[in-house]
Amino acid sequence: MALPLVQEFGFTREIEDRVMAPLPVWAVAVGKLLASAVQGLIAAAIVFPLAHWIPITPVHLQIVWVRLLTVLPLASVLGAALGLAIGTRADPRRVPLIFDVVVIPITFLGATYYPWAALHSLPWLQTIVLLNPLVYMSEGMRVSLTPWVQHMSLWGIYGGLIVFTILLGAWGIQGFSKRVLS
Repeated sequence: MALPLVQEFGFTREIEDRVMAPLPVWAVAVGKLLASAVQGLIAAAIVFPLAHWIPITPVHLQIVWVRLLTVLPLASVLGAALGLAIGTRADPRRVPLIFDVVVIPITFLGATYYPWAALHSLPWLQTIVLLNPLVYMSEGMRVSLTPWVQHMSLWGIYGGLIVFTILLGAWGIQGFSKRVLS
């Protein structure tokens, strides 16, 4: 969501066409957030079967459907909220810098390549990465697909997903309204 949004807020101000709808500006932002979340769910529906058929070595998953069907929508909305927050705060001329300063660090420190519990030997880092919303998304997928791997508690995962969705969603909607009305 961040890159298309940055373009819409760019030099051409394409966003002005979208906010001419007979809706409040915040509702347009919520619509963009939900559309982006649906795109995330569609991407997941495409990637999951590919992960089963493409790898040379077998992928052993033990899907816990209740967790997957609750974590996946929450993670999609959180990802959209993160994109909305970044996209409304980014200067269109500085988009490449976003990847260097934001995307790469949150990806590598987001427990995507390792379980969060594996950081137990570095307690200071294990605590700091809790400020990264990707940790909760990664741990949520991990507990849904590989429950035998050590992971964060379910309360922590769902709590983090919900809290960061609310915080980033509100911050993104506020930034959207501010950018549109400026």
